[in-house]
Amino acid sequence: MDAIDLVGTLRAQGIHDERVLRAIAEVPRHRFVPAEYAELAWDDRPLPIGHGQTISQPFVVAFMIQALGLGEGARVLDVGTGSGYQAAVLARVCREVYTIEIVAPLLELARERFTLLGLTNVQSRLGDGWGGWPEAASFDGLVSASAAPRVPEPLVAQLAHGARLVLPVGEEEQRLVVVRRSLDGVAEVELSLPVHFVRMTGEAERP
Repeated sequence: MDAIDLVGTLRAQGIHDERVLRAIAEVPRHRFVPAEYAELAWDDRPLPIGHGQTISQPFVVAFMIQALGLGEGARVLDVGTGSGYQAAVLARVCREVYTIEIVAPLLELARERFTLLGLTNVQSRLGDGWGGWPEAASFDGLVSASAAPRVPEPLVAQLAHGARLVLPVGEEEQRLVVVRRSLDGVAEVELSLPVHFVRMTGEAERP
């Protein structure tokens, strides 16, 4: 497969946001995977990236970003940088991306890729994604590439009014959840997409 084939596959699966589809086509996914998996990079499948982590399936990345409902001027927090792929796609959809990763070697590689691709609108830091990035809040969208045992309250608190948090929740059985914050409070909606993400570590592992 190549970028054109992948976009066609995503469109057939219900991805309709043209900015998301364009970003998927423009971000060279083969640069975000280990060399031995480069030939598989444009397939719609997750791939290992080391340290027990994976790069998410392109459809899932596109689905979650589309679910955020972002405007072009949006500021977004990406929890779990991993390879940096999701942050790179977000960087082509919105104005500012803040991304946080708990595994130092992964973050170092992701930063190298951001520099290589000239993604000057991405800021990154090493840290525990459970607590988010409060100094940069509030955000017009938050997305997590790792599954939390429950919706992290610190992330909900960093949402701007009208903004959405999209993340997998659960341990053995996971569900994809959209949390929306408004003047009337916080609403949670479960999306009908079966998912299996790596688990969030750090504070999320505490009872």
